Amino acid sequence: MAERKYFGTDGVRGKVGTFPITPDFALKLGWAAGKVLATQGSRTVLIGKDTRISGYMLESALEAGLAAAGLSAAFTGPMPTPAIAYLARTFRAEAGIVISASHNPYDDNGIKFFSAQGTKLPDDVEEAIEAMLEEPMDCVESAELGRASRINDAVGRYIEFCKGTFPAHLSLENYKIVVDCAHGATYHIAPSVMRELGAEVVEIGTKPNGLNINEKCGATDIRALQEKVLEVKADVGLAYDGDGDRLIMVDHLGHKVDGDQALFIIAREALRAGNLKGGVVGTLMSNMSLELALKQLGVPFVRANVGDRYVLEKMQEKGWLLGGENSGHIIILDKNTTGDGIIASLAVLSAMVQHKLSLNELASAVPLFPQVLINVRFAGGANPLDSAAVKAVAAEVEKRLAGKGRILLRKSGTEPLIRVMVECEDGVLAQQCAEQIADVVRAN
Repeated sequence: MAERKYFGTDGVRGKVGTFPITPDFALKLGWAAGKVLATQGSRTVLIGKDTRISGYMLESALEAGLAAAGLSAAFTGPMPTPAIAYLARTFRAEAGIVISASHNPYDDNGIKFFSAQGTKLPDDVEEAIEAMLEEPMDCVESAELGRASRINDAVGRYIEFCKGTFPAHLSLENYKIVVDCAHGATYHIAPSVMRELGAEVVEIGTKPNGLNINEKCGATDIRALQEKVLEVKADVGLAYDGDGDRLIMVDHLGHKVDGDQALFIIAREALRAGNLKGGVVGTLMSNMSLELALKQLGVPFVRANVGDRYVLEKMQEKGWLLGGENSGHIIILDKNTTGDGIIASLAVLSAMVQHKLSLNELASAVPLFPQVLINVRFAGGANPLDSAAVKAVAAEVEKRLAGKGRILLRKSGTEPLIRVMVECEDGVLAQQCAEQIADVVRAN
């Protein structure tokens, strides 16, 4: 795979107003993508966004670039990332574009693409777009220019799609649910989905103003959700991130239920129903208790690199349908082609309803092991992980954990840091082992 200049693991992302998240680059990116993607025949690209104020600027620039390449843009307005993946398929579009920086603050933004099949673009297509970005921009003849339109029923379509994944014979009647939409792209969707399935809904994080996305709310900061669940005596709390592809839950006691625990609940339910094809994909950061709990059920488990892109690649390689991250990205491939917070929450809620069990009872099957993470800064140059002393202390700690814990040592991709992670049933032992390794890393 060629070295990327612009595309990271999740599209192009950065600070608004700083290259490449600028109107002139978005214009050129729209044009380059239009040149490369015009293969389906529909000559239309869907453009959705989250609620950041910069979304207006970037969608206009992308639309102009696409038009110059001869492709039309169909705007959905604020929509979750997984909704664009779904709508790109149903509209037989050339592609879907999402303008979002997910769980980041409002002054970041990003541009990511989905194929006509609703999946992240293949590497060769991203590389072709990068190559086209180096070419001088031109413009098709006036008669061939793209147009702009708005899909007025996009929200309703996606609400019905989400509801369709919830078993028809079940209802959320008698459930009180607090829904925290992070002032993001699910603000006008998730509460409606839950209400239409019968729940009493208490909303927080549903008043976006362009600047408050992910601010002290949503999947990355659940304190407000925990407080509200306890205050209104709710059965469960649901927190999505800014673009709606992550889910973190809160039980009726105010305890956090993370992506690993939700993934287990969904896997166990699929196994009971005979719908679990193969096993489950997690990541290097997935809690060891998830692995052990799945092992008790006889369910195979493999780890991918951190990032939903890598989880999906591993799922496709194995032919499996279920995977996710502890951060709350959960991919249920027979329901949607990407991580989908609303659909993941409905899968967990259906297990609660089906078995008349609380979220706390369901999640208790995966009591998370304490994880200790120490970041050790180094001066660059030689990688400390290559030193004999670090390898020796890692082997010694592995022996000390005796199969009841694990260590993960990795170099940060963005900073001169070595990340030392130790996970173990015994939190004190995990702390001791992490410090022991970190001391040796510092000395090397």
